[in-house]
Amino acid sequence: MGNYCFNVSNASSAVLISPMKTEFIKIACVVISVGTIASFDVAQAAEQNIPETPLPGLDQPRNYLPSAHGTRRLELSISRRQVTLFQGDQVLKSYPVAVGKAGWPTPVGDFEVQTKVRNPSWQNPFQGKGYVIPGGAPDNPLSTRWLGFWTNGKNWIGFHGTPNRASVGSAASHGCVRMYDEHIQELFELVAVGTPVKVTR
Repeated sequence: MGNYCFNVSNASSAVLISPMKTEFIKIACVVISVGTIASFDVAQAAEQNIPETPLPGLDQPRNYLPSAHGTRRLELSISRRQVTLFQGDQVLKSYPVAVGKAGWPTPVGDFEVQTKVRNPSWQNPFQGKGYVIPGGAPDNPLSTRWLGFWTNGKNWIGFHGTPNRASVGSAASHGCVRMYDEHIQELFELVAVGTPVKVTR
């Protein structure tokens, strides 16, 4: 099944706070109801920074967990069909992916994660607005996670899962980046809105 479009219809599935103004973005690959996603609160990110000294009354902690935002980055190689998660120069994770097929290329350049959605619903553009596969359904082409990283103001491209596991490792999508469900679920928890995404040929 190809990647066509989806409509995020469950506001409770958003993983970040600060709801954005509701509007629809028409997409070659997807259609997103932005109001049900979320925007990233810069103040929230600042709260994740580690203080130089512990708060009054607290013992000095021995270890800190690094913040994903600002320290991690994704590099996607189209030719190798692989996305790698870095923290500094250290490789944290690497996953096989499917990329855009001929005529539907995955965009190349420097981007960042702009949206994170759990259980996005999917709307088939060729069967009208009435045909929607709900988020979490086993036959949903986007599976259970969405990480959008490219938009031209109208169209979106992102990482998502797929029920078509055999397509991973090939050029098979309409521009989006397909991943095994267990991989996108893991990656979803390791990156934040604002995480840099570099796509190379």
